[in-house]
Amino acid sequence: MLSIYLEDRKDEIARIKKTVERVMILADWWGTKTLANVNGKSCRDYVAHRTKQPIRSARPEKTGNPARLVSKQGVRRELEDLRAAINHHRKEGLCNQVVEVTLPERGKRRETFLTRSEVARLLWAAWTMRETQGGRPTQRRTGKHIARFILVGLYTGTRHDAVLGASFEKREGHSWIDMEKGVFHRLREGQRETNKQQPPARLPDRLMLHLRRWRKMGLSKTAIVEWNGKPVSSVKTGFASAARAAGLEKHVTPHTLRHTAATWLMDEGHKVWAVAGYLGMSMQVLESTYAKHHPDYQIEMLGAFRRRRGG
Repeated sequence: MLSIYLEDRKDEIARIKKTVERVMILADWWGTKTLANVNGKSCRDYVAHRTKQPIRSARPEKTGNPARLVSKQGVRRELEDLRAAINHHRKEGLCNQVVEVTLPERGKRRETFLTRSEVARLLWAAWTMRETQGGRPTQRRTGKHIARFILVGLYTGTRHDAVLGASFEKREGHSWIDMEKGVFHRLREGQRETNKQQPPARLPDRLMLHLRRWRKMGLSKTAIVEWNGKPVSSVKTGFASAARAAGLEKHVTPHTLRHTAATWLMDEGHKVWAVAGYLGMSMQVLESTYAKHHPDYQIEMLGAFRRRRGG
């Protein structure tokens, strides 16, 4: 069933590589089972099993720190793939019973955002990051590409995978930046629109200056974020290192840049619909999560308790 789901939907799934990784993890547990084995208890057993395992990127032998374990929210995302595969199976007429997948409760939405001084510290930490050998720093700078990623993510509020997939030319399977018109086409070429909106965004002049300079200096030849002349597929490790060096909280991640962009735009008093359109975010999410940062938030209530004349 999982295999059929991937084969049938591979051209429609936005981040197919990540989905394949999750499905392979699901197959380790569910691969010998049938749909009849999917119930509340087996789903809870799966959650208990996965939350005792270290995350795939854990390297305790190198860092000297205990390996971080898979979170319930990470397991929830895996079970959402299982649910999608089951629903696809039924809609294709390959089974005729409704099978429910029990998910862990959704975690509280993180609203972490950075102040301007914190962003400055993060950029400086990334820009000055150096390679260490034998416990000593060398002269080799290893975080400049992280600094470029931070600037693009912050100025556009774009999801990190679209930033990393961005090219200077229109290519199949890549988002791309039209340097002549100053427009960031965030939806990958050939990819169908999903519920995660990715509309084109007109780029600020200051970011365009950076992009032109990076290209002129050969720092970004084909992709926006490159390391040693090759496109970067992940910045999680480098970003985490920069965040630690900047003295920021542990839960600051690449996605924090999107939260920060939304918060700053709302704080500056821009129209809610304009901010939502620029970020590719629904009005509902923007208002429920970031409205309190808008200067006009609850302004209509200021006169609600004024004494009426003659009262």
